[in-house]
This record gives sequence, C-alpha cells and structure tokens, in this order.
Amino acid sequence: MAKRPDRTRPTPPVRPLIPPINVSALKTYPLQKRHSKVQVADFAQPWQRGGSFARFYENLPNILAVKSLRAVAQAIAAAHRGDRPVIVGLGAHVIKVGLAPIVTDLMERGIVTAVAMNGAGIIHDFELALMGHTSEEVDAEIDDGRFGMAEETGRMLNEAIVRGAKEGRGLGEAVGLFIHQSTEQFPHGATSLLATGARRGIPVTVHVALGTDIIHMHPSADGAAIGATSMLDFRRLAAVVAGMEGGVYVNLGSAVILPEVFLKAVSLGRNLGHPLASITTVNMDFLSHYRPSTNVVRRPTQKGGKGYSLTGHHEIMLPLLAAAIVEELG
Repeated sequence: MAKRPDRTRPTPPVRPLIPPINVSALKTYPLQKRHSKVQVADFAQPWQRGGSFARFYENLPNILAVKSLRAVAQAIAAAHRGDRPVIVGLGAHVIKVGLAPIVTDLMERGIVTAVAMNGAGIIHDFELALMGHTSEEVDAEIDDGRFGMAEETGRMLNEAIVRGAKEGRGLGEAVGLFIHQSTEQFPHGATSLLATGARRGIPVTVHVALGTDIIHMHPSADGAAIGATSMLDFRRLAAVVAGMEGGVYVNLGSAVILPEVFLKAVSLGRNLGHPLASITTVNMDFLSHYRPSTNVVRRPTQKGGKGYSLTGHHEIMLPLLAAAIVEELG
C-alpha cells in the first residue's frame, strides 16, 4: 500500500499584537469655539390647536429641507416683486392629484407667469373641465384594448389641435381657448390651467412626444398639426426662459420630458445672447430622478444661480410651498 503524502502545514509564527494607540497627548478645544450646524434656536415648536398657517410656517425647524423650502418661497416672492418670470413645468400627475386649483390661484395672483406641461397634462385638464373626473383604470382596460379610447377626449382634443394649427396657434393656446370659449360644454372650466392661461394671457405651453398620449391612437390625430403646434410652444417657452434672468423655474413632477425641454430652452437662450447667470431652479417630486436633478437643478445653474430639490408627495408639498409663498409676500 502506497504511503500517503504528509499534508500537514507548518504552524505560522505568532506575531506580536499591535499595541493600542496612546491618546494621552490628544489635543482638544472648547466646545463653545466649535462651529455647529444645529442650534436650539432652529428647533421646531409644537403645534397649538387653532393656530394659523403663518405660525405653523414660522415654527418649522430651520434645518435642511425647511431651509430649502423657505429659500424657494423667498426666491419666488423676490421674482414676483421684481416682475421677473416664475415658470412652472408640471407633469400630468400634479393635475391628477387635485392640485390644479393651487396652480391656477398662483396664476390668478400673477405669481406664476408661465406654465409648461407634457401631452398627458392636456388630457387630464380637458377631462376634468368637461366631466369633472379623469384618470382611467389602465390595468382594467388594457386587456380588452379599451385603454385610452374615450371618444370625446380623442375627438375634441384632436379637433382643437388641428384648428389651432390652421390658426397659427400653439398647442396650449389652442386647447385653452377651446375650453375657455365653450363654457357651456365645460361646466368645470374653472379648474382648467389651459383655460386660465387663455383667459389671463399667460403662456401655457405643451411639449409632446408623439405616441405617448392616448389621443395619438385616435383616427383624428394629425401628426403635422400636433408637431406644428408643439414646436411653436417650444419656441414660445424658450422665449420666456430666455428672459428669466432673476426669475425661477420649478419642475413639478416631470421626470423626463420637461427637464429635457428646459435644458434646451436654456441653451438656446444663452446662444442668442441671454446670459441667464442669475436664475433659481427647483425640482419637486416624490422621488429623486436623474434628469431633473441634472438638467434642472445642476446644469442650468453651474454658471450662476441656485438650484434646489424638494422631495415629497405633490399633494402635500405644493400646497405647502404655495402657502409659504403667500406668507413670504405678506
């Protein structure tokens, strides 16, 4: 029988343990001389029953997100006082969660001077003005091919867009005038951002990606008309952005389309001689996304200005910001 090889290994030498560091010579300084980021004076104060919003706002902790909230409210108030633009670019979800009255109030007060939205925004705005309800159950409708097939939404919106193209109007203006001028058809027209813009002469622009909106599935959809009216709206928004030195742009719940549109509008304005060196940009959403953080908050302000991010649910954060703006304006 063959002898098995010796598989034993030599025991490694025992190394001496490293002694603990000697801290007896540590240098310290008085706590009073150290800069501290948190002060008792910045603490929140408990809510008292029956209090006012002004007291609630005053008693928030002056730390982190509250400091950003106040800075944004102050920047918008300063822009309003200085007759500078305050532009809101909003995703359709903002309308779906019942916030149109908050935005239209800011428009009526003359605080918001321009609104941009994606193609889905006009659908929810239109349906709410027409019927008082919107937002279908996609999961329940998609299997049978019923998703997006509401007759009035497809027909009436596409007709308004085609008419607007023939009249040389932008998409937002075309739909806004249609709602505003057809009060009997739209019993809830007061909720409409588009109609408010048309009535008050406030630009409401619509920036469409073809194929993303339910009305594009309908036979009445005219790609040339959609493209022409949305292209006019892009150039109209770019004109507003080019003049926003000292103003504010708020991206409200758009993760892709409007951050991309805003970045191009900034570049176009600067190319045509508008420096846009002192602007404030804000991204508000319930999640932090790459494009808004990069194309709204960081890139447009790296030449000058300030960018802020406010994270939270729209149905809480936007009313809070709007109330803070009104308080800042006194």
